Amino acid sequence: MNLLDYSIILAYLVGFILLGFLFKKNESSKDYFLGGNSLGWFPLSLSTMATQLSAISFISAPAFVGLKMGGGLKWLTFEMAVPIAMLFIMLVVIPPLFRAGIVSIYEYAERRFDYSTRMILSIVFQINRALSTGVMVYAIAFILQAVLNLDFSITILIISVITIIYSWQGGMKAVVWGDAIQMIILFIGLIVCLIYGWTNLSAIGETITFDPKRLQVIDMNWGIGEGEEYGLFPMIIGGFFLYVSYYGCDQTQAQRMLSAKNEGTIKKLLLANGLLRFPVVLVYCIMGLIIGSLVMNTPEFLSDIQSLTEQHFPQEYASNGIKADLMMPVFILNYLPHGLIGLLMIGIMSAAMSSLSSTINSLSAVTVEDILKRQGIVNDTNYMQYSKFMVVFWGVICIGAAFLFGGSDSPVIEIINAIGSVFYGPVLATFVLAIFSKKISSSGMKIGIILSVLINLIFSKTMQGILGFDPGVSVFWIWLNFTGFFIAVGFAYLVSYLFPSPQKDERQLARPKFTWDDFLCKESYILVGFFVFIIALCAYLPQLLS
Repeated sequence: MNLLDYSIILAYLVGFILLGFLFKKNESSKDYFLGGNSLGWFPLSLSTMATQLSAISFISAPAFVGLKMGGGLKWLTFEMAVPIAMLFIMLVVIPPLFRAGIVSIYEYAERRFDYSTRMILSIVFQINRALSTGVMVYAIAFILQAVLNLDFSITILIISVITIIYSWQGGMKAVVWGDAIQMIILFIGLIVCLIYGWTNLSAIGETITFDPKRLQVIDMNWGIGEGEEYGLFPMIIGGFFLYVSYYGCDQTQAQRMLSAKNEGTIKKLLLANGLLRFPVVLVYCIMGLIIGSLVMNTPEFLSDIQSLTEQHFPQEYASNGIKADLMMPVFILNYLPHGLIGLLMIGIMSAAMSSLSSTINSLSAVTVEDILKRQGIVNDTNYMQYSKFMVVFWGVICIGAAFLFGGSDSPVIEIINAIGSVFYGPVLATFVLAIFSKKISSSGMKIGIILSVLINLIFSKTMQGILGFDPGVSVFWIWLNFTGFFIAVGFAYLVSYLFPSPQKDERQLARPKFTWDDFLCKESYILVGFFVFIIALCAYLPQLLS
């Protein structure tokens, strides 16, 4: 990198501080955490994608496709369930939450059940999201350290402090518009890498062929048994429950939909996300194939990755020889001209910042709404002071998590990931039952959540490794979203039937009333049609690229 690249990065960072200043006028909770319900579908859809398609995706997805052992285009199977999940959220999950006029989605759980149910969901969200985001920031900072020779602690502080400043100043509007800008930068970076990767691969002068094993997308397995992963059935079924829970019942994502002008804006936002995610990830994957092939046909490129792996990641060098995640940063530094190097480094940093900004804004919202306001600590007079303080507080917690746990070999990180993979199903079950069922008691719901999480943990390969427990059954983790949902529903109904409780006043729940016309809308035809198109394209893609 030279002066031009560093100047571009500096201008980007200063620009985001000014972005926070631009949106600094916030007078209430709806202004600060929901953007005054004034945000349109375009910035919200870009913000939603930017949060999900983080820096880990920018680096790890191409590396998985192009270099990692056992990798390839099977990464695309993560996208198969997205369109139908967006449709379900659009028609079923978000309308009652939006009509309830809430800031924290977990307030809806209290209205239907009780405060303790709300707190269970809220606290698990806060702990898991803060720690996992800290780990993500650390991972990106350490990768950048390896290729830029910039100490990872400095990188963490730059990414985190700038993000905290503009999130603290501008609230949800700054977060959403910041994410939208970052998503555009990220996509431009993807196209630049795709073009330069293809140009350099073509210049080798040999016929370009890809490893046939890396071209396979669809695998007709059920995800049960050793080595049975990324199968068509678990990725569609388990993926559906994963994405409905993540986009519809996770504060980080749902808060964007609650920030929309109206329900029509939410429909456009979810439709755009259901249609645009797949093309973006397809570009990730094709880029990974091209650059991975360039690595294998260019000894100098491979040698650079090996030497950086040996220097900065000795454990991975001893086991695999290379750290595949270094592929993209090394490609950017070695194959792009100055100016574009700065732009692509911004792309990596912006992806990390979009995830961090969304996290700290959402964590602040649920802390203020679910704890401080609910306990009478926060009122209309001091609401903005506490809200801004909590943004800084959670920003510091995420920084601390990055330093304390990011590089640790402790099973703490594995436990965090295990909980994240087993909890989405029970969380979704809580909201679905709150919306549709009048028979579930608060005790039944809490017992359903707890038992489903415990049973999922037994079948989690991560927890089996930590506890040294082997039940003799290996289940691909994405199934846990499916099993967690139905186990929670089953136990909730059973306990509620055995120990019924008095009905609550449900006038604030905004229960939806569905007709066939609601489901036979144009968005249904578009998203179901696109789902079928994705499956067909994934089946044909190996022949197209071979």
